[in-house]
Amino acid sequence: MIIGCGDIGRRVAAGYLELGVKSRGLVHSQQSAQTLAGLGIEPIEADLDAAETLAGIRYQGDVVFYFAPPPRQGSQDRRMANWLGSLNNKNLPKKVVLISTTAVYGDSGGNWITEQSPLAPGTDRGLRRLDAEQQLSRWSERSGVDFVILRVPGIYGPGRLPRERIEKALPVLNEAECGFTNRIHADDLAMICMTAAQQGKSGEIFNVSDGNPGTMTDWFNQVADFLELPRPPQVSMQEAQKAMTAGMLSYLKESRRIDNSKMLKQLKISLAYKTLAEGIRASV
Repeated sequence: MIIGCGDIGRRVAAGYLELGVKSRGLVHSQQSAQTLAGLGIEPIEADLDAAETLAGIRYQGDVVFYFAPPPRQGSQDRRMANWLGSLNNKNLPKKVVLISTTAVYGDSGGNWITEQSPLAPGTDRGLRRLDAEQQLSRWSERSGVDFVILRVPGIYGPGRLPRERIEKALPVLNEAECGFTNRIHADDLAMICMTAAQQGKSGEIFNVSDGNPGTMTDWFNQVADFLELPRPPQVSMQEAQKAMTAGMLSYLKESRRIDNSKMLKQLKISLAYKTLAEGIRASV
């Protein structure tokens, strides 16, 4: 069962279909439901913002992948609360795999981050994800259901490259002022999700990344080069404050390097795309 069956959910479902295992996907629009049906995924229409629509959905014995994003505002994830509240002792899944975010660590000044690093989200985006993690952990203690948390950075892949932004020649931050960011290819992430469901011990948290941090500016430059487009213009942080959206600025103001060694060792992960060059080439 995939809660929030978008791009990553569809990749996970495709992986299971190759193994002869069928998936169900929870989506909130008829158009998305039709898309899932066309891919061989049983669609279930419900709205995580409307708790009453979640009643009666079967989860008993399922592995549940919770990929739904939190609400766009506030510091809490009411969607997670609504979903957990819809479950009862006669309708419990076997295991829950949650996609969270590395934003729960906040700004580390470019230092390396492990799963033991302090949690200090500096944005509401990070606070909402941390709230979802904590809700799931408390619920697991009460229900006895296993769970695994994957803290994920920027996701890229086919259809997930910033072509439009580059074509519009929107500015990026001067590389000299740019902190570290981290990425993971969508296909690798789907594989990691499936592996965590099978091998991850309950309560475990894994940092997910390709292990090669870079700057946001380098990311845009590499994508532009592979698309054979002009590289975007660079501006100072002072200019960026005026030219960029609040969302983009929130990413630029945090710098951290994600250590993925626990994921590689404990889950025995072998990444298909260890560098941006490999991943972008495959995505293009």
